[in-house]
Amino acid sequence: MAVIHNTTLKPTKLELLTDWLPTRPWYRGGPDAPVLEKSGGFRLDDPEGEVGIEFMVATDTASPGRTAYLAVLTYRGAPLEGAEHALIGTMEHGVLGKRWVYDGCHDPVLVTELLALIEGRAQAVAQSISDTPDHDVIRTYTGSPLGAAGFTPEPADDEDGTRIPVREGAVLHVHRVLASVAENPPLPPQDALGHVATGWPGPDGTRLQALFMTLRTA
Repeated sequence: MAVIHNTTLKPTKLELLTDWLPTRPWYRGGPDAPVLEKSGGFRLDDPEGEVGIEFMVATDTASPGRTAYLAVLTYRGAPLEGAEHALIGTMEHGVLGKRWVYDGCHDPVLVTELLALIEGRAQAVAQSISDTPDHDVIRTYTGSPLGAAGFTPEPADDEDGTRIPVREGAVLHVHRVLASVAENPPLPPQDALGHVATGWPGPDGTRLQALFMTLRTA
């Protein structure tokens, strides 16, 4: 499992996201920059050990009702060819050196491992602790194998989030604005082929729960 380094980042992830989030069509904030805090999330492992994969809940504390966004991130030691449009920025990692940070919905390594998670072939791991599974992440899938080998994602953003065609007739909807629900664990829609859900700590000590991804037929 991934090793989490306790080190410095310049700029920080939240600083990069503060500039990037307002450029997205699903951003709910106004003209002022968001005031972000890291609220939770989880990671996936890259089997090759080259790409960092993180699903971060970043909460805008300045927005009414504290809007929680899902930042889907990959960290690479070199630029991802053909993904210049998906680059969020670069940062200097105190151990690993320069890292290129991407919107991971455009990164084939992340999408492949996310589909493996949905199918039950990959394990979610803790966001900030090395070598630790995250058993709070819930996933379901009903259908034939997704066949993600060699897959190149072609995602599209709109005001509702990001949609990734994953095979003929199926679309993965990444919920970028997280809507807390009462169900624990959150239930998938009746027409869903699969889903991923988990929770994060709320400001008053409660645990918020939400759907992170939903897989549906197109």
